[in-house]
Amino acid sequence: MTIFVKKKLERDKFRKLRDEISLNQRENVEKNVRLYVDSFVKGYKNIGYIAIYWPLKNEVDIRSLKEKISLALPRCEDKKELLFYRWDERPLTKDSEGILSPNNSFPLSHFQISMILVPCLSVDKNLTRLGYGGGYFDKLRRDKNWRNVPCIGVLTSNCVSKIPLTRAEWDIPLSGYITEKEIFV
Repeated sequence: MTIFVKKKLERDKFRKLRDEISLNQRENVEKNVRLYVDSFVKGYKNIGYIAIYWPLKNEVDIRSLKEKISLALPRCEDKKELLFYRWDERPLTKDSEGILSPNNSFPLSHFQISMILVPCLSVDKNLTRLGYGGGYFDKLRRDKNWRNVPCIGVLTSNCVSKIPLTRAEWDIPLSGYITEKEIFV
C-alpha cells in the first residue's frame, strides 16, 4: 500500500472522529489554546503576530484570540505556496483553495510571526501531523527559518493517534499540540 493510500485511509478515519466531537469539546480546546497563548505572550517582551487558521468544517475555532493579540491568517497561493498576512479590519477574500483570508499587499516574514497554530485531522506522539494533504504547511516549514517558528497543532483528544501516523519524507513534525485534555508543547 502506498503512502498516499495509507494517508487517505487515515484522513477518512480521523475526519469521522472529528465529526463526532461536541461543541463543548471544541470550546475546551479553545480555552486551552488561550491559556497557552497567554502564557507564551507573557514570556516575551516583543511578541509578533500569532498565525492562526480560518476554521473549516468542525475545526476548533480560535478566532476569538483576535480580541487580545495581533493575528495573522494564511493565504494559499498558486504553486502550493502559503503566506501569512496581518488580519486587520479589511474584508477577507477567498484564496486559491477557497478559504477566507486577508489580501494585503505585504506578506509577513518569519521574523514577524511568533507562533503558528495549525488545524490537524490528527497528530501522533512523534508530533507527525495529518492534515488535508495539500502540503502547504510542510512546504512552508521546509525553510529552516520558518521551521524555527513554533508550530502547534490544534485538535480534540479523540483525534490524537495512539499509533504512529504514516509519515512521508516531506512531513515536518510539529512543535507540539493542544487538545481539550492536554497542552503537549
